[in-house]
Amino acid sequence: MLLHLDLTQLLWIALAGLYAGTQNTLAGGGSFITFPALLLAGLNPLAANITSTVALFPNQITSSFGGRKLAGGLGTLSLGNLFGLSIAGGLVGALLLLNTPVTIFARLVPWLVLFATCVFTWGSFRKKTPHLASVTPDPILAIAQFLIGIYGGYFGGGLGFLMLATLTIAGQQVRMATATKNVLAMAMNASAVGLFVFSNQVDWLAALALSIGGIGGGFAGNWLVHRLPEKIMRGFVVLVGIALTIWLFVR
Repeated sequence: MLLHLDLTQLLWIALAGLYAGTQNTLAGGGSFITFPALLLAGLNPLAANITSTVALFPNQITSSFGGRKLAGGLGTLSLGNLFGLSIAGGLVGALLLLNTPVTIFARLVPWLVLFATCVFTWGSFRKKTPHLASVTPDPILAIAQFLIGIYGGYFGGGLGFLMLATLTIAGQQVRMATATKNVLAMAMNASAVGLFVFSNQVDWLAALALSIGGIGGGFAGNWLVHRLPEKIMRGFVVLVGIALTIWLFVR
């Protein structure tokens, strides 16, 4: 699939990728910038979703690589365990997407983002309970990560909020959870991209422009992750979540 995009359209797509790459690194939700940008460029919803996933994958690689030293596991589940669960979940989600009408999951997205934003807000600003991760059974954490992986491979909108909510409630601090989220999001999408590259729904010219912007956004986001105080990071996540939720319900 290849549309005839002019230079101005490609520039706007690249700028959307730059912003989305920065936002994905800090909080997630970048696909809600790239998805409408690709729709405005003329792609159908399924093509826009798949092209966005493929295009932002290099950004996720740079984001996860830049913050890998801050990433960690949950309880007795190592980062490697969570990585494997994310790959498996992403594969299942991608297979479901390729065999399911786009309208079904599109209707669920506003509710998922609203739920994830509320949970993250509670998890970030509640009174902290020491050793919370030790009272959360590892099988529950594993199942949650696998299900999030399915969602990530299926659509992925608000994926960062879902993972940040899970990781912070399970005991990780926001800075560590942000780095872990980036590594696991990359794992989920590695599975999805492995299938999507063979789909005729990918617009490769738009994907290239989006990818170039996304890579730059990944570096910008990692620069901010290491310099922003945690209170600012938490506030940024909540504000973006509220804005995304309102936009999704009114659009």
